[in-house]
Amino acid sequence: MCGIAGIFHLETAKPVDPSRVRTMLDRMPHRGPDGSGVWTAPGVGLGHLRLSIIDLAAGAQPMLTEDESLAVVFNGEIYNFADLRAELEEKGHVFRTHSDTEVILHGYRQWGEACVERFHGMFAFALFDARAQSLWMARDRLGVKPLHYALLSDGSLIFGSELKSLLAHPLLRRAPDMSAVEDYMAYGYVPDDACLVAGVKKLGAGETLRLVRGRPLPGPQRYWDVSFADRTKSKPAELEEELVALMRQAVRSRMVADVPLGAFLSGGVDSSSVVALMAEASKQAVKTCTIGFDVASLDETAYADRIARRFATDHRTRIVSPDDYSLIDTLAFHFDEPFADASALPTYRVCELAREQVTVALSGDGADEAFAGYRRHRFQMQGERVRALLPAGLRQSVFGTLGRYYPKADWAPRPLRARSTLLELAGEGGEAYAASVGVTPYDLRRRLFTQDVKTALGAYRAEDRYVAAMANAPARDPLDRAQYADIRIWLPGDILTKTDRMSMAVSLEAREPLLDHRLVEFAARLPVSQRIRGNSGKYLMKKAMEPYLPQDILYRPKMGFVTPISDWFRGPLAGEAMAVAGGSTLAKTGWFDTKQLGKLAADHRSGLADHGRLLWQLVMLDKALGRLFGL
Repeated sequence: MCGIAGIFHLETAKPVDPSRVRTMLDRMPHRGPDGSGVWTAPGVGLGHLRLSIIDLAAGAQPMLTEDESLAVVFNGEIYNFADLRAELEEKGHVFRTHSDTEVILHGYRQWGEACVERFHGMFAFALFDARAQSLWMARDRLGVKPLHYALLSDGSLIFGSELKSLLAHPLLRRAPDMSAVEDYMAYGYVPDDACLVAGVKKLGAGETLRLVRGRPLPGPQRYWDVSFADRTKSKPAELEEELVALMRQAVRSRMVADVPLGAFLSGGVDSSSVVALMAEASKQAVKTCTIGFDVASLDETAYADRIARRFATDHRTRIVSPDDYSLIDTLAFHFDEPFADASALPTYRVCELAREQVTVALSGDGADEAFAGYRRHRFQMQGERVRALLPAGLRQSVFGTLGRYYPKADWAPRPLRARSTLLELAGEGGEAYAASVGVTPYDLRRRLFTQDVKTALGAYRAEDRYVAAMANAPARDPLDRAQYADIRIWLPGDILTKTDRMSMAVSLEAREPLLDHRLVEFAARLPVSQRIRGNSGKYLMKKAMEPYLPQDILYRPKMGFVTPISDWFRGPLAGEAMAVAGGSTLAKTGWFDTKQLGKLAADHRSGLADHGRLLWQLVMLDKALGRLFGL
């Protein structure tokens, strides 16, 4: 796990100042506290920050082939590097290190760009080919590792693991992209195909980008996508056996490290499954850690303790207060772009706890997306069944009319928000699901934005991203389409961004075995009944883990990290809430109707309404604008 940055001149091989690459690296030292390096040649400069995990003595980067015709900087891990190395050695390749980085160089030399299809892991890398005068960049299939890039006025392309590294270059023009503001207000994060800084792009999950000197900047190429179009014909017992084998393989491959390794343990199905399979593969006690809360309704430590005892792990628990709003500026720094998933706070704390003893931690991320574990997946299935019973015109007439006149209940749990449910039933499936994953509804955003912003946005609407992804999904069923959109949009934009930035903030490498691409492909072929049955999501995964985990762990309601943001804005953050309407960076942009913002804050503070999540969004946007644009 590392940080990378660099410069490549597209037109002519202009000299690259090593100090400029060094400055880009210096903006993100947390990604690589164990070493750094910069290499330049005519027209190219590559920089690397190292968090040493494998081959501690000889794995330094940038790494070059012996003839110096290829050079690479790499962030992440190639989990099958030992098998690839053996195959390459049989073909005559000679290795000088034991690192997975060198496998990228020799793999490229042997198989060209097709090598990326052989790499199993999480990665973002940039490889310079001196003979072809090209720079080739690639990102892993699910988007675990980030990579930003931008074309500058001098004809150079700059890239980096984090946006802050690009912002260190003096030629990067800092101007906001209003469509990304719309995206953020809709989702609570800026999706992977957008950036709040105009002109900056993110290489997408499962994409490569090849730059050739003397040619214009091309578009990225997709080398992998998950397909829900096929269904397995295996019997349930066979599927359970195959799933456990895939999970076991994924976990064991991610336990390879030359540094202390452990796991996050919440006591839920996903992390408990990972710990169970780690314990099975380890001769020593697995190091696990859990964050607990001093509020009983939010605390899961009792469940985590049970799993720790069951598998005799070396377990540590730290109780923290959910009132951890003091981290707000730390979050703003590490995310760069605004990020309003408040579970980032406890994620930071559990990473901080893990880093006290280990350098690598396995997480349970990804199972909900792959195996349909979210409540919204069940609601979408149920809603589609109702929508299928009535013609669109009748649905719009009946449910739409009821929804418009039904009182709002934004404060209630989602199943009890009848108005939202009725309006979603009146529309089409893609529209309904886009609304369910959103944070701030379209109508409310339109009330908050000034006329100038609405004019600039025109017909652009953030929800159309989800609608289009679902409409074009390689899928057979409405559940397939919802999961596909989540894997393409929500997973890299929210879940993996959160885990990457919060783990790297404390120089911890987080690995996600349940996002092994072979496991995701297996899950996409499952019949719907093996993903959701009754009120249980992740059905097959739970059945497969019954020999390992207690029933009440497998089938208890999902909790997840919770933070009391609504209470904060009626208490210690009340001043922050009022500031968004006047005096803050956000208020000075002219993007929002300050009267509407003031009413939001006042209504929330008085208890007339619950706008806690929206206020959190606005505060995080305010802090990002100050950092990104100096407003």
